[in-house]
Amino acid sequence: MTNTPLPVILLFCLLPFTAKADDTSGLQLVEARRIWDKAPHNAFTDLIRFKDRWYCVFREGKGHVSPDGALRVITSMDGDEWESAALITSNNSDLRDAKITVTPDGRLMLAGAEAMNKPVAHKHQSLVWFSEDGRTWSGKHEVGDRDNWLWRITWHQGKAYGFGYGCRNDNRGIRLFRSSDGKSFDTLIDKASVEGTYPNETSMVFLADDTCYCLLRQDGTPNNGFVGKSRPPYTDWSWKKLNMRIGGPHMIRLPRGRFLAAVRLYDSPVRASICWLDAEQGTLTEALRLPSGGDTSYAGLVWHDDLLWVSYYASHEGKTSIYLAKVKVSAE
Repeated sequence: MTNTPLPVILLFCLLPFTAKADDTSGLQLVEARRIWDKAPHNAFTDLIRFKDRWYCVFREGKGHVSPDGALRVITSMDGDEWESAALITSNNSDLRDAKITVTPDGRLMLAGAEAMNKPVAHKHQSLVWFSEDGRTWSGKHEVGDRDNWLWRITWHQGKAYGFGYGCRNDNRGIRLFRSSDGKSFDTLIDKASVEGTYPNETSMVFLADDTCYCLLRQDGTPNNGFVGKSRPPYTDWSWKKLNMRIGGPHMIRLPRGRFLAAVRLYDSPVRASICWLDAEQGTLTEALRLPSGGDTSYAGLVWHDDLLWVSYYASHEGKTSIYLAKVKVSAE
């Protein structure tokens, strides 16, 4: 069944939501629209373009945390009209935080984690599924370590990499995993040496020269984010503390080399924003506030047709829903 999108929200209607009234930020919101709101709570997105189609993935449930959490896959040819391609459910766990990527052999790989509903020896387990077409998915594969959340998987030179974070109070810290097939992961770093009591969500970008950068959310003390840098074999990282607290981090490197990050910002009002990232200096500069507020963040980022396409979720219109924005970048 096709989801009929709401009318396009043009930029001149969104000026109250932009970070600046002028264009000195180098970013311009072309349009933003709600693309899905079928469940009581729709959140935690990712976005990819695969075989000339768009795929957006996210969690559906009765609430931000609820035992019925499922992972929805929706698809579109043009980014305007969307339809459901798949719904992945669990009988005994809350499926959370969908991420999607393409494997080296040309399949879609969906990643997430389950928060167990029934009393068991563990509370969390990271999972992956595979698909040729986005509609028919394999059974789940358990990956990483129990009670260590393998947050976002990134492929580089035929290998899958991802930081997982400890989910229990007695195992805080981030662990770096690597895999050749996306099903069996080895530990590269048992506990990364980064300041803070609760490092967790991450986004990694690999450069053509194999340098890797990692954007990191840090809660606890201190709670400013970090940006990390490493070279092969990625067992040694240097970290710089960012100038602000962030949530739901994701980043992308533009064709000419600059980094943009999509994050949740906590100073009032709480919002989802696009920021310039200076990875060498360790600074984030807010450039564009997306139409958002309340329960919001967790973006997917794709550079396509000279535009930055951004999936995210927000509750500023009342119901927590999935949105798609297109951003023009004029200061790359």
